[in-house]
Amino acid sequence: MPDINDLSSRIDAEIDAAKQRVASLQAQYVEQHQERRTRLERFEKMLPGIADVCRPRLEALAEKFGKRVQVHPVVKPERREASFEFESNLAHIRLRFSVRPDSEVRNVVFSYDLDILPILMKFESHSELEQPLEAIDNGKLAAWIDDRIVGFVRTYLSLHENEYYLKDHMVEDPVAKVRFPKYAAGATLDLKGKTIYFLSEETRQEFEQKQSKA
Repeated sequence: MPDINDLSSRIDAEIDAAKQRVASLQAQYVEQHQERRTRLERFEKMLPGIADVCRPRLEALAEKFGKRVQVHPVVKPERREASFEFESNLAHIRLRFSVRPDSEVRNVVFSYDLDILPILMKFESHSELEQPLEAIDNGKLAAWIDDRIVGFVRTYLSLHENEYYLKDHMVEDPVAKVRFPKYAAGATLDLKGKTIYFLSEETRQEFEQKQSKA
């Protein structure tokens, strides 16, 4: 018959082995946490360099759109974001560029998000570029941002040519009898509290001449 002391020794051995495994896991988790924190610090130090690539491109977009766009830089924990709010009587438009590390802080994720409400046309609403934390390619990042900006501009301009968005913004030149979007009017005239839209200054003058003879 096996000795009871031998059983006790085997139980103690199993308990000691379990404690060693737990201690090993604890040490492993601490090491992983420290390594992640080190990578996160490295990511934070990289942000100024990333901003140097992004800033002039976003400024160029803002400059081209003038007063129609306002830039709101928003800082969130472990995330950097630049938001653009576009004023349009056709839709609410919000464009966002952001950068963040992935969950393990081994890669840097650049994101592009475009919201247009109401949604009445197809467009690229989201895109991501992922690069290793240790090997950020500024040239590739710049090209990606440039492509997204050009794509946005194309979408924005298409919005103002889209019949679904323009259906409540169409007017007719009373002289030329041609319908066109309000934004394309070449001249306007306020008459009895109502705005009349014209294709050109010439049709506006012709309209006024007819009104004076009436």
